[in-house]
Order: sequence, then structure tokens, then C-alpha cells
Amino acid sequence: MQFPDTFEALVDEANNLNLYKKLIEQLNKDFLLANINADFHEEVLPTSLKLILQETIYNLIQNKFTEYLNLLYIIDVSERQIKQLDGEDTLLLSEQVSFLILKREWQKVWYRNVY
Repeated sequence: MQFPDTFEALVDEANNLNLYKKLIEQLNKDFLLANINADFHEEVLPTSLKLILQETIYNLIQNKFTEYLNLLYIIDVSERQIKQLDGEDTLLLSEQVSFLILKREWQKVWYRNVY
């Protein structure tokens, strides 16, 4: 299975398979496990989801770095992929990490649906 390379492709695939709500549920579940107060409404528009997630990740990187690392661990984002990102620009980093988080959450949802 080839997983999406862009946010838009990921959302399109989730919508086409009627799994967008499951993706949001998985995000909420993992954020709750990490004790991070971010509740994504199931009806949130994809563009809003992207912005809210990026803002949340940005704030975690800036103010609660330990919680940020814990979230990445709980979601199981690849450490290798995180290390490949450029940490110079925190705003760009938060955007890239947000996509990696969504991509990993999508993998979990997709596998559960298929198998």
C-alpha cells in the first residue's frame, strides 16, 4: 500500500473510504493518551483540522517539549523521519510534524479497516 504524500491526498483517500471520522477519532484517542487537551470535533473541516493540529504542535514544541515528545511516542511517529526534518523554522517544523502525525494515524485507521 502506498500512503498519501500530501495532506490533501490523505484527506481525499480518507473521505473516499468513508474513514475521515475514524481518523479524527484516532487523533482524539492518541492525544487523550498523551494527556494533551486537544479535542478535534468529528465534523471538523479538513482545512480547519490541519490548522488546529499545526497550531497545537507548534505550541507543544514552543512551550511543552516533553509532552510533544510523549505525543510522538504514543502516536508512534518514526524517529528517523522526525530527525530528517529541519528544526530551524518552528512554524515549518510544526507543519511537517503535523503531516507525519496524520499520516501515521491514517496508517492505523487504514490497517484496522482492511484487516
